[in-house]
Amino acid sequence: MKKHFNIIIAGAGGIAEAVGLLLMEWSEVTPSLFIGDRTHSKAKKIVDWIQEGTTKSGSIKDFHLAESGLTDEMKAILGQGDIILDCLPGSQAPRIAQFAKDFNLHYANLTEYVSETEEIIALAKGAKTGFILQTGLAPGYIDLLANGLFQEFCSDFKVDKVDKLEFKVGALTKHAVFPHYYGFTWSPVGVATEYLEDTIVIRNFIKTTLPSLSERKTIIIDGITYEEDLTSGGAADLPDALSGKVRSLDYKTLRHPGHYAWIQEQLLNLGNSSNSVIALQQKMEAIIPHIQDDQIVLYVAVEGKDVDGVLRRREIAKRILPQKVGRQQLRAIQTTTAAPLVQAAQLLLENPHNGVILQSQIDPIAFLNGNYIVRVYGKMKTS
Repeated sequence: MKKHFNIIIAGAGGIAEAVGLLLMEWSEVTPSLFIGDRTHSKAKKIVDWIQEGTTKSGSIKDFHLAESGLTDEMKAILGQGDIILDCLPGSQAPRIAQFAKDFNLHYANLTEYVSETEEIIALAKGAKTGFILQTGLAPGYIDLLANGLFQEFCSDFKVDKVDKLEFKVGALTKHAVFPHYYGFTWSPVGVATEYLEDTIVIRNFIKTTLPSLSERKTIIIDGITYEEDLTSGGAADLPDALSGKVRSLDYKTLRHPGHYAWIQEQLLNLGNSSNSVIALQQKMEAIIPHIQDDQIVLYVAVEGKDVDGVLRRREIAKRILPQKVGRQQLRAIQTTTAAPLVQAAQLLLENPHNGVILQSQIDPIAFLNGNYIVRVYGKMKTS
């Protein structure tokens, strides 16, 4: 940020604390932060954690973000804010977005939830401020990387259509043990949701939906074998934006070999559960541990024929590890999710927009080379 802003962070989880620390440490002009959660003690704990971890001086205040309604304290904070960064569960996104519209604040969120995203698109019509949606890791960074590589491929090889655009992300542990071959590095309910909700893809140039976990394959990235499968939410709006331009487009989640077979077994045992997401979440949490030492593996590829009919393929792969920011050590899932959200905040605050901005509408090269992004992901090189 090149000038001072009042930034409201909704939520008090691991991503919220990372967002606050990145804003304090990496902004040219330190903002004032307001961190709110329905459990006030959690918001206060994060404020203390950021103050202990930052090497910069600045104002950070906690507040009670009531689960329903609007308190006088909330009105006062919303009235002086410039933007809300929504780090709450996706089910809360429309409510927080409505606050942004009502108080003329910019808004950015992380959620991969499709129906909530559609609800925000509808409510943001006519807004005087900007709403950047699905701007975390996946959806978010991975979609901009995929779109940027697609544009580069078409420009370099003088074509306007390609055969394949595939992009994949795995939030993984470094080790994996029988029988589940997994460790939680982020929200268990988020994992369960992406496994069970349908996914949006392109097949034969047409946008369509497929069941998640219906196209499992093996992939080798930097010499390491992973399994990939379709999961919901990660494609953002690219199936809409690139329909007719890509024969096959999909987002897949990377896992250590053996994990998806275990998940399939759990789903068979669930039967016709009335709430499959909660049932799967409970089954996973009963046996899968939470692990701090994590890594993010991501991969993007474009394949198609050039103007002379020669089949070409371009690929980008990255492996991102935990990183020290200020005096605190952040997990890889924290930095990779928080950095795009903070970059989106800078885009909205320094280049004002109004209404909804989806991932395909953001200039990928400028965003991917933004000052918060490059500290985590490195530069996006252009050919």
